[in-house]
Amino acid sequence: MPRVAKLLPIPRRYAAKGVERYGFHGLSYAYLLEELGRLDPTAMKGRLILAHLGNGASLAAVHHGKSIDTSMAFTPTAGLVMGIRTGDLDPGLVYYLARIERMTAAQFQHMVNHESGLLGVSGTSSDLRDLCAREAADVRAAEALELFCYQVKKWIGAFAAALGGLDTLVFAVGIGENAQLIRERICDGLAFLGIALDRQRNAKNAPLISPDARRVKVRVIRTDEELMIARSVIRVLNLGSIRKT
Repeated sequence: MPRVAKLLPIPRRYAAKGVERYGFHGLSYAYLLEELGRLDPTAMKGRLILAHLGNGASLAAVHHGKSIDTSMAFTPTAGLVMGIRTGDLDPGLVYYLARIERMTAAQFQHMVNHESGLLGVSGTSSDLRDLCAREAADVRAAEALELFCYQVKKWIGAFAAALGGLDTLVFAVGIGENAQLIRERICDGLAFLGIALDRQRNAKNAPLISPDARRVKVRVIRTDEELMIARSVIRVLNLGSIRKT
């Protein structure tokens, strides 16, 4: 990742202690790049956005096979709104809640990691399937879904700008792999980037869900973080190799 994408705008005394943007979901992204290289080797030379969308969610921008940016930061709380995590917040909220609600640092940490996100906005569930089922009759469920799709769309646009365009968009993990309606809502309005979906392919969660003629390929790839963990253990212990079955 380029140095500028890792820096946080904090005082030097903290930066010197290693307070940087680290990003998360690296195992998933490593697997997605490996699979994409197998499915479409030429894509690895292009501009990619990988969307790891589950209860924990993030996006990564990849250029020529290397990450140049990620939506998460120093902790997994940053970036997209998630199942129970807030995503990005105004830092001034910490002081506001401490002053108005007498909230301690520990209470704030618990809130942003366990009581926020889709759960906090909807007031009922962190499970996107539950929210989709309640959407028509529950305005807060509808607002949670709208917020999630809006933020994913915004990050795709931001990363397309950072990459100077887009060649491949990959959806992965529980939401990304299975929620065709959410993928459709995210991609709606992104035609200016070259993104479009084939409705029949999207409804079937097909590996390629964009029309053949579109310049930007939109793919669904089932990630496998467990396999990447196993491979890492095998490599560290020098026990040979392990292949996907």
